[in-house]
Amino acid sequence: MDPSRVLSQRLATQRLTSAPLRTATEAVRLLTCVQSQERDHAFFSLGLRTRRSTNATVRRELDAGTFVRTHILRPTWHFVAREDLRWILALTSPRVLAASAGRHRQLGLDDPRRLDGGLTLLAELLQDRQFRTRPELGELFVERRSPIRPGEQLGHLIMVAELRGLVCSGPVKGVHHSYALVDDVVPPATHLDHDDAHRELVRRFFSGHGPAGIKDFTRWSSLTVAGTRAALADLGDDLDVVDVDGTPHWFDPAVVPRRSPAAPAAHLFPVYDEVVLSYPAVNFPVATDHPLAEHPDPFWATVVLDQTNVGAWKRTGRADVVEVDIRLAPSADARGREAVRAAALQLAEFLEKRLELTGI
Repeated sequence: MDPSRVLSQRLATQRLTSAPLRTATEAVRLLTCVQSQERDHAFFSLGLRTRRSTNATVRRELDAGTFVRTHILRPTWHFVAREDLRWILALTSPRVLAASAGRHRQLGLDDPRRLDGGLTLLAELLQDRQFRTRPELGELFVERRSPIRPGEQLGHLIMVAELRGLVCSGPVKGVHHSYALVDDVVPPATHLDHDDAHRELVRRFFSGHGPAGIKDFTRWSSLTVAGTRAALADLGDDLDVVDVDGTPHWFDPAVVPRRSPAAPAAHLFPVYDEVVLSYPAVNFPVATDHPLAEHPDPFWATVVLDQTNVGAWKRTGRADVVEVDIRLAPSADARGREAVRAAALQLAEFLEKRLELTGI
């Protein structure tokens, strides 16, 4: 399969150029886990894939708990549907926690008594649906004279609690992320053994992210190449495989939607969007005159026009205005620049704010 066809199919599979999904939760289920350490940017990632959504409607779904935000797959935040939380944690967290042992030692959390005591206190402070933010928890840990200090030590303790399936996100409080006990907000789930869970995660990834390669999956999931090959062999004809520049790529032929005639030509993809982040090998080619080609900046997100990375953007918000600064390759023509302006307007409409556009 030609790389341009791969990119086109991914955009349609992820509902960026095909019929949008009804809700943000459906978008989370499609992608299985959505990287979200930049929460508000990740809200827009879900909005790009859903019909008539706004930042407020996406936040309401998170607050209702149909999907949660937690550390899963890797030592970073992701959105995950509540029904998928437990089995994915059981499959992937042992490797993530083992890889964090050095950080445990640096922060003084390698003593099991200190770690267990901190987790017990954390659970006590969150019981009965007492949703608390990290600053609130830090104050209470000090009041209780816990040896766990606010700051990095408490933050790492909470991450361990998330990876162990003790806590996850609660409703947003003001602008702050809050925490809840998993048992308070996530229903019990049927247990999957390791091999069944591995096969299911492989199937879900390639269904929502395909066509993709094994290294794309192992980067995303933190699981091994050998285990992934075994899972793919077990899945057999459930997935189709195509050759892309000599590398096998898998996808689910049953879930490839048709490109919409109204599909946009340009996209402002948020920082860490799954369609940009997930594919280190076959990704959107970069325009030769890209403004940040020589000096990439992780704080600027990606502008894609006609399946080419042609620029970068960032936003600054005020009460009723979103300022969007866009830097485009000089080769982008008038039609392309108008398509990029339309993509910026889509962001403003999602945020329900007036757009102030600069740099384009």
